[in-house]
Amino acid sequence: MQAKLTFLGAAQNVTGSRYLIEVNGKRILVDCGLYQERDLRERNWALFHCDPHTLDAILLTHAHLDHCGMIPKLVAGGFDGKIYCTSATAEIAQIVMLDAAHLQEEDAEYKRKRHKKEGRTPPHPEVPLYTVDDAKNCEKFFAPINYNQKIEVCDGIEAEFYDVGHILGSSMVEITLRNASQHCSLLFSGDVGRWNKPILHDPTFAKNADYIFIESTYGNRVHKDPQNIETMLEEIINSTRQAGGNIIIPTFALERAQEVLYYLNKLLLADRIPPLTVFVDSPMAINVTDVFKHHPELFDAEMLDLISNHESPFSFPNLRMSKTVNQSKAINEIKGTVIVLAGSGMCTGGRIKHHLVQNIHRPESTILFVGYQAVATLGRQILEKPKEVRILGQIYPVRARIEKINGFSAHADKNELLHWLSKVDINPKCLFVTHGEPESAISFAKLVEQEKQWKTAVPKYQDEVTFDF
Repeated sequence: MQAKLTFLGAAQNVTGSRYLIEVNGKRILVDCGLYQERDLRERNWALFHCDPHTLDAILLTHAHLDHCGMIPKLVAGGFDGKIYCTSATAEIAQIVMLDAAHLQEEDAEYKRKRHKKEGRTPPHPEVPLYTVDDAKNCEKFFAPINYNQKIEVCDGIEAEFYDVGHILGSSMVEITLRNASQHCSLLFSGDVGRWNKPILHDPTFAKNADYIFIESTYGNRVHKDPQNIETMLEEIINSTRQAGGNIIIPTFALERAQEVLYYLNKLLLADRIPPLTVFVDSPMAINVTDVFKHHPELFDAEMLDLISNHESPFSFPNLRMSKTVNQSKAINEIKGTVIVLAGSGMCTGGRIKHHLVQNIHRPESTILFVGYQAVATLGRQILEKPKEVRILGQIYPVRARIEKINGFSAHADKNELLHWLSKVDINPKCLFVTHGEPESAISFAKLVEQEKQWKTAVPKYQDEVTFDF
């Protein structure tokens, strides 16, 4: 029997994760993510590689937008199979997709008004990629499962999910393709987390498989010592307060916001920073934090100790949750220093753009990045410290202090990825390196060839491979 796999995203780029597996008349997707790089967004509008009606199931590794963000479009196109993932992923993915749909509707309306005012006719109609109703319609297709629970996806295809420590509910997925006498195993890393990080358990190590598909977001880099996070955060907050500015933190609502709150709470408890008001200005981050609260079974021992001592990082005294637009706007009226966590994490949309407009021209304020910034995103542009930047259709001078703390990353670096592979004691037939910019993916593939003498490949968009078994 022969199986075919097509790389439909995150192939020599970071976002848009999507793998199509076809075997014995069955079709399944591993992930169905949104492209977020500006020069690749046109792919979000293209027709799917196959008719959504013909897909039997989706296996979702985790709830980040670049892994789940195209599911509403797929469902609107006719997909009616099951979406298998952990319970936490199912809950968070629905929050993430609804938020994305809402932002797309808002952005489309904003562009319509702006283009009308400018008397400009754009090349594409100002419509959302999908609507809030499309996102809501996905809920009935989710089929939550537990870690280490083997399931039959459809005839001849089995799957098992394992905790990979990246975000709440994140998984690597082992897929077994079977015929009467043979089988073929495929292991998808999803996004690999890190060891000794707060809140979540450490990643489960990779398992033996015929073919392994591994992410490489940081495949050519080593993170700075994460123990520096507290010291760096302390210095940035205290010096910005002394200057009289605000600390604006573009924050991914899922995991990163909660981890930043964890460290802010720790610094406040130790009196290392003053009791500044901390705003979480993201309805999605607020909703995701609620999901964290009712999944303590996914927390590590240190986090459980905080909760038992009534010192939860999700409920400290100066924490304010800004759910409404009016509450968000009111932040800019506050005199004195505040800390604002707002999405999106790469500054591609959402409330963060409005906080950037208010602060990026102020030398006394700090824009603090705590997550990966993909090529061609607004976040990457700001991180490169240009003289000026375009935000919401207007040009602003970049005078604010621009900082980044790398230790927050939820992605394993090149050494940690090798560590994740260290328990694999039977050489796979091939290691496919995906979910990384070309230099990162190629560098990691060469590293594995040197260190482990494995065959590797760095696929491109729409490349196909076949597996005989």
